[in-house]
Amino acid sequence: MDDLEARVREWIARDADADTRTELKDLLACRTCDDPQACDRAQGDLEDRFGGYLTFGTAGLRGHIGAGPNRMNSIVVAHASAALARFVNRFEKRAVNAAVSDGAPTTDSLSLMPTRTVVVGYDARPKSAEFAQIAADVLAGAGIRTLLTASVVPTPVLAFAVRHLNADAGVMITASHNPRGDNGYKVYLGGTHDGRQLVAPYDAEIHAYMVESMETVPTRDLRRGAPTPLHASVIDAYVALTAALVPEPIHQPLTVYTAMHGVGSAMLRRVLMTAGFDVTNMLTVVESQDSPDGEFPTLPFPNPEEDGALDRAYELARERGAQLVLAHDPDADRLGVAIPDTAYTSGFRRLTGNEIGVLLGAWAAERAAKNGEPSGTLACSIVSTPQLERVARHFGYDFAWTLSGFKWISRVPNLLYGFEEALGFLVNPDTVSDKDGISAALALLSLASELHAEGKTIANRLAEINDQFGTYVSGAFAIRTTRERIAAAMRSLRATPPTALAGVAVDHVEDLSRTAQGERSSGGQLPTADVLAFWLSDGSRVMFRPSGTEAKLKVYLDVCEEVGTPSGRYVSAHVRLDSLTAAVEALVS
Repeated sequence: MDDLEARVREWIARDADADTRTELKDLLACRTCDDPQACDRAQGDLEDRFGGYLTFGTAGLRGHIGAGPNRMNSIVVAHASAALARFVNRFEKRAVNAAVSDGAPTTDSLSLMPTRTVVVGYDARPKSAEFAQIAADVLAGAGIRTLLTASVVPTPVLAFAVRHLNADAGVMITASHNPRGDNGYKVYLGGTHDGRQLVAPYDAEIHAYMVESMETVPTRDLRRGAPTPLHASVIDAYVALTAALVPEPIHQPLTVYTAMHGVGSAMLRRVLMTAGFDVTNMLTVVESQDSPDGEFPTLPFPNPEEDGALDRAYELARERGAQLVLAHDPDADRLGVAIPDTAYTSGFRRLTGNEIGVLLGAWAAERAAKNGEPSGTLACSIVSTPQLERVARHFGYDFAWTLSGFKWISRVPNLLYGFEEALGFLVNPDTVSDKDGISAALALLSLASELHAEGKTIANRLAEINDQFGTYVSGAFAIRTTRERIAAAMRSLRATPPTALAGVAVDHVEDLSRTAQGERSSGGQLPTADVLAFWLSDGSRVMFRPSGTEAKLKVYLDVCEEVGTPSGRYVSAHVRLDSLTAAVEALVS
């Protein structure tokens, strides 16, 4: 028996999940079958599964469900939870705000004050409920008061619960908008982190604890305890505080909504009804995609950004004569939007994340100004449109760039609003410290209601924004090659940067790897990162960033057009974007 087979058989012996045990037995049998190609595939599969450990990346673990330390499964979840418990327990005991056993309000908090509190939630993907129960059992077994949601919840509700209860941490079992077959273990930090996503160096620390636990502690020896159901009052508080974000609607915009087989539908309807929307008459759901189903049977890919993802919503919207199409990803932390447009075969135009982001950013800034907010910051990731900075300056507020991800955006001091182009929006930073598709949908509907009272539409408002702040269009592409060639390309771009692109002079270069604090020419400071941005004299920008997970060089392009009619600016901007894209492709080829 070779070393790989020994490790596989050891895993089978300690795995309580019949599905994953069967997977490995089948792969071992195929490894010695009569089909050489099948044998090679089985060998490669086993080497990948056992060649390393699933790594804490974007706020936690994410990967394909399957057996082995490099997959999402009950063993990995158990040891990740033991690692999180060790991480949480290493801190000094701190005072907890109204700490209770289940999140219910009480006047006797001192007698119920726990040593530590962690909240666990889950979505509707395969094995999410099972993984959540394992996580909660192991955390409780480590002496942590663990609050487990009674059923599936959107990710922003879990993030809210961590902050609302002043818990020490939170775990959300979700793979967000990943393909079917994936799942994840997303970690939120409490205390001074206030329910924000896990960041470095804590991710590396928890990962090290997880690997140590898997190598030294048999899974059966991990202590298990009894978690407490999360009290319904916590969910009620999320609904009430989110609904309070907007005034009573003046108009009920006829809207088609798809949950994309995720967990957002019930929560969205509760929030809208509480905010005063007539859900029965103004909201029509895509019934075939409304019930949670982690297999996503009607979708090629469960992401509102993907082509074809909104086809059923468009069909229903045409039938209903809808003014808006809204879509959540499976865990409802992202929001997709489409508006009527006869130039498109579907009759609807899907807005980009940048368009939605600036639309909501202008809404948030204008509301803050009307409410007399003396200061605040609008923020977005470095790969999102520069148009938001113009919006912030216009309303007299600060602006900040961050690295990609809401673990950074949510940490911007005095944040009024934040977004990233991948359909992530934070419109209620006083309530949730993470992107929230539920509150973003509410804000978008409130904006549509206000515009209707002025005789305007979302399309009209987008045109106004482009008139006022310049017409921005964005593009992106990736070049797949070896990591060595990507590193060489970045070195070359730094050593001999272009002086012009597509006939436009390069005004200045920002290199986030060279400055001690990632100093920006605008928008404050950032951690250092392997990112290069070329700003052109006409306001355009080209950004280069190697992928952190794949061997590809990502390129982001933004073009601004400020001269001509609205339609003329839009066409001209796209022509310039095509020209700039061709020039950049030639540069890095």
